[in-house]
Amino acid sequence: MFKLIGILIVIIGFALKLDTIAVVLLSGVVTGLIAKMSFFNILEVLGKSFVDTRYMTLFVLTLPVIGICERYGLKEKAIDLIKKAGSLTTGRLLSLYLLIREVAAALSLRLGGHPQFIRPLINPMAQGAAISKHGELDENDEDSIKGLAAAAENYGNFFGQNAFIASSGVLLIVGTLSKLGYETTQLDVAKASVPIAIITFIIATIQFLLMDRKLNKKYKSK
Repeated sequence: MFKLIGILIVIIGFALKLDTIAVVLLSGVVTGLIAKMSFFNILEVLGKSFVDTRYMTLFVLTLPVIGICERYGLKEKAIDLIKKAGSLTTGRLLSLYLLIREVAAALSLRLGGHPQFIRPLINPMAQGAAISKHGELDENDEDSIKGLAAAAENYGNFFGQNAFIASSGVLLIVGTLSKLGYETTQLDVAKASVPIAIITFIIATIQFLLMDRKLNKKYKSK
């Protein structure tokens, strides 16, 4: 059990909100030392793990591009565009994005993402839809819209991707069930995921439209 101290280090480090990279590296080094690995072996394992998964950090390359776009008015242009669509509310916009996100995930199209879409486009457009109808929003409402915009991305990605028979999630589910003695196929999992995605869309749409109702009620009384 003492060899699991690395997990404890990660839990404590995250709970204390310490630097993530430092906590993970410390956990790896301590775990390696307890396993009686040499320091150079530990560095070799850490280096190999980084190289093998370096593709996971490619999204960082999009951040400077998004930053430049925001610097030159991407958010303002998104807000102006939404203001011209008078019937488009925050809830309707987020529902539309969720629908597009689920369909894209079901077709295995790489559309969406918090840094690529939510922060620079969807959230400003959702904010703009509310501002165009109610004027300036208070900080709590801005945060609520940010949360819902992020939720739309999470809902669409998580519940839509398993409707694609070759997604990694479906393959993992089939493999796990097979090892447990349950015979199933990727098509079975995908077919079972479709109604879940539909139910998620309906529930999330209600959640988004309730936000519209809350804003209408709050700012109409002012």
